Amino acid sequence: MGTLRADEISNIIRERIEQYNREVKIVNTGTVLQVGDGIARIHGLDEVMAGELIEFEEGTIGIALNLESNNVGVVLMGDGLMIKEGSSVKATGRIAQIPVSEAFLGRVINALAKPIDGRGEISSSESRLIESPAPVIFHVFDLGSFGLASNYI
Repeated sequence: MGTLRADEISNIIRERIEQYNREVKIVNTGTVLQVGDGIARIHGLDEVMAGELIEFEEGTIGIALNLESNNVGVVLMGDGLMIKEGSSVKATGRIAQIPVSEAFLGRVINALAKPIDGRGEISSSESRLIESPAPVIFHVFDLGSFGLASNYI
């Protein structure tokens, strides 16, 4: 086996330094205290927002709804059969949204807007917050057809 020269060693070190990924990602994590009946109590998640999507280590998604001082109540959006006390969770930083498009009309979907009717995927380029206000009535209907003026609404 040959020996390395000092300039070869310094070149190797420089290459490694240039390739080093300095990106630091801060993740808001917690631990499952209790799980049952579609609800999980989580310790941690100090920076979680109401309605934020929570990801459990086995893949189940939940929505943070009950924010208390020392724990968070999360509604499970799946069966959660593999979630156990002590499992880790992480906040996604995303508020619960649902895809929207005309393609959803007449389709059967689950709570996560995934099709369950066997007719294939549903394409959608837009999404809407689950907790969003309803459309204003006079944007939906042509009030003139009812003989109403908009100042009565």
